[in-house]
Amino acid sequence: MSSVEAVIFDLDGVLIDSEHVWDEARREVTGELGGVWRDEATRAMMGMSSVEWSTYMHEALHIPLPPEAINRRVVERMEAIYRKELPLFPGAREAVERMAAKWPLGLASSSNRELIDYVLEAADLQGNFRVTVSSEEVERGKPGPDVYLEAAWRMGVEPSACVAIEDSGNGIRAGKAAGMRVIVIPNMVLPPEPEALALADALVGSLEGLSVDTVDQAASGG
Repeated sequence: MSSVEAVIFDLDGVLIDSEHVWDEARREVTGELGGVWRDEATRAMMGMSSVEWSTYMHEALHIPLPPEAINRRVVERMEAIYRKELPLFPGAREAVERMAAKWPLGLASSSNRELIDYVLEAADLQGNFRVTVSSEEVERGKPGPDVYLEAAWRMGVEPSACVAIEDSGNGIRAGKAAGMRVIVIPNMVLPPEPEALALADALVGSLEGLSVDTVDQAASGG
């Protein structure tokens, strides 16, 4: 019998190919608003909540607007891109449905609430998830465990009985800090750092490789 009671997906970089879209939107907004982009900004903001990354852009990238205004401008840019073409990964719908046929599903994302809701509705995936949590709704974004702990709490499941599906270094750290098993589908553009990847319980090359057996084996330490 499986020891897994729930599977919790990340969104950006796992179900939608959006990490580069976030990067592009933030770079453009930084330039438009008179900020100064830094090479380390891309990795620094991966996994941050909207409050955290908009504050980072205000302070570290020297954008002379309050974080709330920066957040609004970036989210508007993201919504416009998604409405033009939703960058859903191949096999995303099938992977979600495959997992949902066996376990309750949660979503623990660093995206803003309105973007989570739009993506799931546009991809016709919202009915597969019992709960969805934005890091806006918790104290800390990834690599803090808060968003995963909140998802498990809302589902009524112990974190140790959950398997998280992640792509980034900060996401891996968040899932492990929450006490979950973590299966990693590495982001090809911004791959996890080797020390973060070493924390993974299982590694698959794509969503097509995410099977019930893979989840069960990761949960059992296989």
